[in-house]
Amino acid sequence: MANAKAKIAVLVSGGGTNLQALIDAQKSGILKSGSIELVVSNKKDAFALQRAAEAGIEAFALTKKSCGGQEGFEKRLIEEIDSRNIDLIVMAGFLSILSEDFTRHYDRRIINIHPALIPSFCGKGFYGLLVHEAALAKGVKVTGATVHYVNEIPDGGEIIMQKAVEVKDGDTPETLQRRVMEEAEWIILPAAAEKVCAEIIKERKGA
Repeated sequence: MANAKAKIAVLVSGGGTNLQALIDAQKSGILKSGSIELVVSNKKDAFALQRAAEAGIEAFALTKKSCGGQEGFEKRLIEEIDSRNIDLIVMAGFLSILSEDFTRHYDRRIINIHPALIPSFCGKGFYGLLVHEAALAKGVKVTGATVHYVNEIPDGGEIIMQKAVEVKDGDTPETLQRRVMEEAEWIILPAAAEKVCAEIIKERKGA
């Protein structure tokens, strides 16, 4: 078991473009120290579930409503993750804030991708297109994406990787979002997942 790959669970809410980047990275060998074992969405109709199914990865939806609220949702999520001996949780466009109890349970075992250069345009309320709208409203010339560890503070954990992206004249939130995905998110999320998985394996060997 010493050489076994780190097991990854990916949490998603929408289309799953970052999940696809991880799946592609696994196929191409960029993500070689980890294996995506599970995909969980908090939205039943998330296209990400279809992407996972097409890649032969176990996937299902888990909603707060079906679990009787946040506490029940997190309890069930922990059960599903721990029963599969998952080593790393990747939040790839997961639009649900997790409690301090949950993040502490997986200290330095949850990473998230954020579509800006933290500490800019981050924290509660900054997600999806809203991040790019804020960047354009501020008039920044450079934006980007950040992969960070997840703790109890939204976008507050230690930064693992960042990549800058130029803001161009005439950008709309939509064009900027696409460029940040293509030039930053889809590159650094698989790279950061590989880095953390390699560290987990190294720790395991040293244990």
